[in-house]
Amino acid sequence: MTVRPFGLPGVTVQPGDHVCGLYFGVRERDEVLLPFLRAGLDAGDKCICVVDSTSPAHVLAHLGAKPDIDYYVECEQLQVTRAEDSYLRGDRFATSDMLDYLESFVRTATNDEGYAFVRVTGEATWVLRDPPGAEQLIAYESELNRFTPKYPQAVFCLYDLERFGGGMLVDLLKTHPKLLLGGLMLDNPNYLTPDEFEAIRM
Repeated sequence: MTVRPFGLPGVTVQPGDHVCGLYFGVRERDEVLLPFLRAGLDAGDKCICVVDSTSPAHVLAHLGAKPDIDYYVECEQLQVTRAEDSYLRGDRFATSDMLDYLESFVRTATNDEGYAFVRVTGEATWVLRDPPGAEQLIAYESELNRFTPKYPQAVFCLYDLERFGGGMLVDLLKTHPKLLLGGLMLDNPNYLTPDEFEAIRM
């Protein structure tokens, strides 16, 4: 099993990881998001990043030297996009559509493009605008746990505690096997498998 540096001191990721990153505000988001992407680029990983509370240009401008980052974007090792181009394609959210989107991206990266590892990270503030299908987000987070072990990948979900309340946090703790909090990677004792989670919601 290939262990990869997360980008923070003493923190690693491995194939199949599904991590919930909890933080306060954009500054703290960047303190975990940017190192995660930078470590992936340095390791030769394919990276996709979906942002919502700031623009892709913000991420690219703060990720590293412009010629360096331009190269990664041009060769498509790095893709930074908005929620409207991934989670909300067709102006709505659907668990099956988003899983199909990720399946296509990661399968192409690993099978066709030859990447040994893929990093997927996405910011979830779009759900606060309550677009059609927003109520499926937590079910989607649970179903991701069936998807992540299929490929050599790590999925890093971004949740701003300044924006999300306690009710959402309870569900996040049930659907993420690992938590990144305060620069530490924690195994989550409250995690439920997709079957367990589905059973309690029936």
